[in-house]
Amino acid sequence: MRRRAAIVKNWVNSYVYPMSKKRSYTLKQRAESQDATRQRIVEAAMQLHGEIGPRATSVCAIADRAGVQRLTVYRHFPTDADVFAACSAHFLELNPPPDPAQWQTQQDPLERTRVALAAFYAYYARTAYMWGRVLADEAAVPALAGPVGGYRQMIIDLACDLAGAFKAGRRKRQLAATLEHALFFPTWADLDSRGLSDRDKVSLVLSWVSGALGNPD
Repeated sequence: MRRRAAIVKNWVNSYVYPMSKKRSYTLKQRAESQDATRQRIVEAAMQLHGEIGPRATSVCAIADRAGVQRLTVYRHFPTDADVFAACSAHFLELNPPPDPAQWQTQQDPLERTRVALAAFYAYYARTAYMWGRVLADEAAVPALAGPVGGYRQMIIDLACDLAGAFKAGRRKRQLAATLEHALFFPTWADLDSRGLSDRDKVSLVLSWVSGALGNPD
């Protein structure tokens, strides 16, 4: 009986454990390979979105850029929404929007607004190649609704937060609308196309804010 137990133990130690370790190592390698492939696809999609826009980016183009088959793209991202969600998350990880901590310590509401505008306008200057193409294709690509909707809500919340610091009375809604308009990328892009520096853009918007405030109630 003891000899049989020893034989089983030896077999487990010499065959089962090594095979189990080998299997675990193989599965780990396979998972790492799958993760690397997925990352290549996301990188390829993000690059193409910035170069030619989401609307013109086909699955074939993504597959070619990533060096994989079309079916591989579909295996990782079954729908367009899956691709855009992963691409947006990766882009924002590499290019995070300004941190509110930059301006929340400012006690003066006008200075707080100035710092927030300056931070976002500098951010847009660095990332205009992507925001311009994505927002231009928004209406034609339904799968963009989620990522772009999240961006719009962020801007709306930020505008309301900044407006809330002012003693604007019944003009607070008008002030929030002014700040919302000023913080959206298309406004920055329009002012930039007119040759205004970011500093001039901020000064102009602050004059809008003053106009929106009028005589607080």
